[in-house]
Amino acid sequence: MSRAITGPAQDGPLRRAVAWLTDAPGRIYDATVDTGAWVWEAVQGDFNENRTAAQVAFDTVISMIPLVDQVCDVRDLIANCKHIQKDPSNHWAKVAIGLTLIGLFPSLGSLIKGVLKIFFLYVRRYGLDHVAKALNDAMHAVIIYLRKPQVQKLARKLVPRGQRLFAYLAQEVRKAHDLLSPKELLDAFSRGIATARNLRKYAIGSKAGAFADSAIDLLLSVRKDADKFVGELVKPLRQVLEDIIRRLELEDLLQHRGIMDTTNVHFYGGLPKPRAVTLMQTAEPPPSWLKKGVPDKNPPLIPKRLHKTIEDAAKEGYLRMDDKEITSFASLAAHELKGPARLYRVIGPGSFASSRDWMTEAQFQALQRATDPKAAWRDHYAVWPDWNPDGQFVVYDVKVGETLKVWRGRAARQEREELEGLYLEGGWEQIKFDASALRNEAGEAVGKAGDDGMYLLVDRSSGRTQPAPDMNYARYNQLPEAEQEKYEFIRTRINHPAISGPFDTGWGMTDFEPPLFATRLGLPNLDGQLSQIKP
Repeated sequence: MSRAITGPAQDGPLRRAVAWLTDAPGRIYDATVDTGAWVWEAVQGDFNENRTAAQVAFDTVISMIPLVDQVCDVRDLIANCKHIQKDPSNHWAKVAIGLTLIGLFPSLGSLIKGVLKIFFLYVRRYGLDHVAKALNDAMHAVIIYLRKPQVQKLARKLVPRGQRLFAYLAQEVRKAHDLLSPKELLDAFSRGIATARNLRKYAIGSKAGAFADSAIDLLLSVRKDADKFVGELVKPLRQVLEDIIRRLELEDLLQHRGIMDTTNVHFYGGLPKPRAVTLMQTAEPPPSWLKKGVPDKNPPLIPKRLHKTIEDAAKEGYLRMDDKEITSFASLAAHELKGPARLYRVIGPGSFASSRDWMTEAQFQALQRATDPKAAWRDHYAVWPDWNPDGQFVVYDVKVGETLKVWRGRAARQEREELEGLYLEGGWEQIKFDASALRNEAGEAVGKAGDDGMYLLVDRSSGRTQPAPDMNYARYNQLPEAEQEKYEFIRTRINHPAISGPFDTGWGMTDFEPPLFATRLGLPNLDGQLSQIKP
């Protein structure tokens, strides 16, 4: 017969952790307090859904201690089972127990288990209708947790050299996502019951024995019924895990290439077409993205052959393209993009985020792997330097269950009369759709959320700027080139709820050295230049 663990000398770390879980630090050194009974007192305590971010992070670190992890797992499982016992028809209570069971997967290490515990706590607190907000708010607690010395030490052991932490976490959550099945959930439930039975031995001979027995009976009862409902949990649980993966990936972008404030934006100004043409003609050495010779690949489509196709598709919700947009393609197909998916758009401080030109995640990653990503982008997507700077990018998230109707195909080559014998080759897949449209899950436009912008009056010698409220696009285009150089158009706000960013490409913001203007612009503190993660 096992004896009860008593006194302050036994299980010191366990007693300290249970003291925190039960908010009773004064009992740590009280020799009259039986450790086993105290463990089950912690197990039967109410599950607190309203802890602060710091408390959640601390609780998660404490749960990394051997045995304490088991106490927390059993506590959470019992709390979930109480809700199901109270109302067997409560679907949300069943989803909540599913979240807890994922935390019991044996393949999860302490690091990723701790991250998921925090995310799951917030999801339980907010509910399935507000998962994006839950994950956004949970990230603060996750970062606090990851900064703890114990967690940093563990991360250094687990994360492969050269891999970023949030990218690693997203990868590990993906493994849990791919493993998720009714069988894995039921096996996890059985392991949770086995853990409860193991903790039961600490209550032998104590007043907690009766509660331990009734708690295990509760777990067994719900486990028996779980065979009937666990299958319906897989889809919503996979969606939650998919949302967590994508939130971690966005955090990786924010941490790795986030523009945290406008002082980090090394922006020298847009490049007017005449100046861009002159620089392309005279630059020595010429930019690597500018091809010489006669182009023989990726000829532009002929608009008149596609007018009826485009018009018919537009009636079904696809973008209605003009001739210039049609000729930007060398091949074209209508496509329904199913979420979850992530699209990327390369921009500059004066570019609208919610415009029409995008690429897939795979294509953006291919750019970033290129020896010279900037050159690869200008060359393969055929983007003239006066069309678009290349120092920033934004991300458009097509969420789980959503459908986005897009045009996709190879980018056509670009030629200019002023640049005889010089061209941009094109050839990589591009995507076009109206990113300013607000859409429902079926992909139907239900409103607009375009970016905001403004003109600035610029002192090119000092970089100082001030608003130019009387300037607009029409007036600017009527100005002589020398006068245009006194103004810059700047994005002030990204309004679309599906677009996150801007992030820094890391490519710089000039295509020619030295830059057009020697002085960096002193941009005002604008929301449109601050990295934001959209929930």
